[in-house]
Amino acid sequence: MDTALFDYELPADRIAATPAARRDESRLLVVERDTGTVSHHIFRELPDLLPAGTTLFRNRARVLPARLHGLRPTGGAVECLLLRPAEPDGAAWWCLLRPGAKTAAAGTFALAGTYSASVEEKRDSEYRVRFATPDGRPIAAVAEEIGSLPLPPYIERARAAGTGDDDAERSRQFAALDRQRYQTVYADPARTVAAAAPTAGLHFTPELLAELERRGFAFRDLVLHVGLGTFQPVKTGRVEEHPIHTERYELSAAAVDGILRGRKRLAVGTTALRAMEDFARKHAAGTAKPSPADGAFAGDASLFIVPPAVFGGADFLLTNFHLPRSTLMCLVAAFLDPAGTAGIARLKALYAEAIAANYRFYSYGDAMLIL
Repeated sequence: MDTALFDYELPADRIAATPAARRDESRLLVVERDTGTVSHHIFRELPDLLPAGTTLFRNRARVLPARLHGLRPTGGAVECLLLRPAEPDGAAWWCLLRPGAKTAAAGTFALAGTYSASVEEKRDSEYRVRFATPDGRPIAAVAEEIGSLPLPPYIERARAAGTGDDDAERSRQFAALDRQRYQTVYADPARTVAAAAPTAGLHFTPELLAELERRGFAFRDLVLHVGLGTFQPVKTGRVEEHPIHTERYELSAAAVDGILRGRKRLAVGTTALRAMEDFARKHAAGTAKPSPADGAFAGDASLFIVPPAVFGGADFLLTNFHLPRSTLMCLVAAFLDPAGTAGIARLKALYAEAIAANYRFYSYGDAMLIL
């Protein structure tokens, strides 16, 4: 399948540089697959739009403020992005480094009085880095205090466009905003395992969650360790040649039961859908069995969903608008038309309608509900 099929033109002013003033004031494009009906709403109307009895599966992963700054022995600046622990105690991490080659050649970098780091290994574009801190704290705890959230580059570019990026006060204001808004309100502090936010969940407020519960909608919790690979564009000429990434996920016993026995299952975001479908497919094949002790399940998803696809874990999908040539566009196109490839054209038509209607795109943008 030609990767160009998943391309589209997006005006630069449609990229959301900041979130909506209030989470649930984002816009919501609703698509009914069976009838082809498309309607436009505000996200807070979600309780009126979901079919009665819908169960919402949400990813409670929390994003680590994983971007650290330091200096090489020569005084050159280093930016280090913590991706995932390389050891259980968190003493070593797999990281992205910028500049990578110079930092690896130097062998070490540090932030005086805060941490020191040594580069041990390189695999593809990632580096294994060992950290030490003066008080023995793990580097993740240091990152919580001094790190910045790993925002997608397109947000930073959109913010800098036409304004310059050297305004320190403006940068501080954005940092404070992101600390609050680039997390879901239901993110679990004990599950700080995401390198990027599960963005479809950013639209929920505590009040909206309470209203959904009052109206009889149920929630099931899971955790998918969101990696940066989720958002990487497909760079190969053919979609199927793209090397898909692997992400760890954990399903509660209630989530396992809901996936296997539930109806009207709404995946809140592509990260939730990825975990749900990976488990559903493996369970159907007899290769994934819940824990006999508590009924929960943990596994690794290396699932690349492209049209056509059979979905056994979810019935509905809530998702944001995604980058061209991304694996997420492939997934959503497949969900729009599981039986064939017509979902590709349908998705591009929906995106064109959203662009014409001034929807905001990407992580801080608006959302789409597929029923």
